[in-house]
Amino acid sequence: MDSNPSTAESIYVSDAVTTTAKILVVGHFAVGKTTLIGSLSEIRPLRTEEKMTQASALVDDLQGVPDKVTTTVALDFGRLTLSDELVLYLFGTPGQQRFMQLWEDMARGALGALLLVDPSRLAETFPVIDLVERYGLEYAIAVNTFDTTHAYEEAEIREALDLLPDTPVVYCDARDRASSAQALISLVRHLLARAA
Repeated sequence: MDSNPSTAESIYVSDAVTTTAKILVVGHFAVGKTTLIGSLSEIRPLRTEEKMTQASALVDDLQGVPDKVTTTVALDFGRLTLSDELVLYLFGTPGQQRFMQLWEDMARGALGALLLVDPSRLAETFPVIDLVERYGLEYAIAVNTFDTTHAYEEAEIREALDLLPDTPVVYCDARDRASSAQALISLVRHLLARAA
């Protein structure tokens, strides 16, 4: 799973691959979707990051993320080979309401969604949960612990987000490859359990 985008072998999918799966990485604005895909992707991720301008000042709430200077305006894309036969394609959705029209196309054909949550801004998660459920996607919650000042127990997260008992809740640091991989594994296990 080591990333080395400079070699031709790592750019192309092996001929042995027989199965691919599309996974969405979703969440509200500035929750860490681009970072998580960047930490997992074995290829140089496609990013549609643009500098935030004065035009977004009245639209994008930077409370809690004052250092944010760029934002995803279309999607993020990465790839992760799980075995000789299986490859995951990771699609990161933009978090702002004005980009929600992209969701319908991105959700088409997706097996499920890894929903990133910032525990200090839980209320911003509800519109994302609504969209995931509207498109009929199974999902797992990944609480991004990049800010450890807001530590909540799993039961508190479940209650605050009104989650079903079988919805996985895991903690991760989107900057850390191993931690992000564990969050993705929790989603894959959930999808396999639902398919059984």
